[in-house]
Amino acid sequence: MKFKWLIGSAALTVALAGCGSESSETTGSEDEKSESTNTQTASDETSSEYPITIEHAFGETVLDEKPERVATIQWGNQDIALALDTVPVGFSAANFGIVDDKGMLPWTAEKVEELGESDPNVYQDTDGLDFEAIADSNPDVILAAYSGISQEDYDLLTQIAPVVAYPTSPWTTTWREQITYNAMGMGMEAEGEQLVEDTEALIDETVSEHPEIAGKNVLWVNFSANDLSQLHLYTPVDTRVSFLQELGLVFPDNVSEMIEDDTAYSLNLSAENADALNEADVIVGYGDDSLLEALQNDSRLGQIPAIENGAVVFIDGNSDLAAAGTPNPLSISYTIDEYVDLIDEAIQKNEE
Repeated sequence: MKFKWLIGSAALTVALAGCGSESSETTGSEDEKSESTNTQTASDETSSEYPITIEHAFGETVLDEKPERVATIQWGNQDIALALDTVPVGFSAANFGIVDDKGMLPWTAEKVEELGESDPNVYQDTDGLDFEAIADSNPDVILAAYSGISQEDYDLLTQIAPVVAYPTSPWTTTWREQITYNAMGMGMEAEGEQLVEDTEALIDETVSEHPEIAGKNVLWVNFSANDLSQLHLYTPVDTRVSFLQELGLVFPDNVSEMIEDDTAYSLNLSAENADALNEADVIVGYGDDSLLEALQNDSRLGQIPAIENGAVVFIDGNSDLAAAGTPNPLSISYTIDEYVDLIDEAIQKNEE
């Protein structure tokens, strides 16, 4: 299937040059929007009946026939395609966590190898979308259900191929919505539904082995050892937090009441308001043992019960878990056992 470009390659080059480096950020971050609000899009027809229309934040995308050449951009969308046994004709390099020399996370590389691809086409676009490389891969559709693309990015990408963008807002697409939207864009809606069911079953099975974590309060908080006067929290809109909730953990009501914008995925607090963290049974964040030591030695933050007790799961940037906080089916299956074990062990420290 070949989609007609709206502009020629020479014109596209000129347009891109005019954009300079204004491409959207590629670090974000993925939850919990309502799972039912924006996931039904493909008119009243099944995914095998074309044309189909997919509604998203920038309007709607019409696919006249099932795509054969699927490209993905920004974070994790390639893992949805791979989980559906399709190697994209091109996908973005990962910019966080442990990556190989191609820019692939371990679960991505493992699945690519399993599908028999020895030399995947990885866009080296961690500093901004590489429109030329995307165009050169000649896609029939571009999947961006979990991304932070701007209107300008979207407009340029649609001159290459139809784009399946995020349903409502940047970096807030839940793992279920990622599967739903990307699977529809691939013409594999039924297969996507099965992938959701399989992933849910894996989560349920793992959580059932750790009943102690159910109902415990959790906060994802990022601290900086260089400046302990500021705290950065992810909200339930962020996929990191919504996944923790899916594991049976609870976002504290007292912090929920502090969120003024219910579409914002983060909240900044000063250390003066650190008592807001007192309700947390466990704190999750990016960091290491030295950061925990710094927090415990701090006259203010060291008084927070979870920090004082060491009921903290700090995820090192040089670990498999670093990039798995924003989950998708491949990252979940690769890391869920380790993740839940760490949370369980941290919670138990409150009782020691």
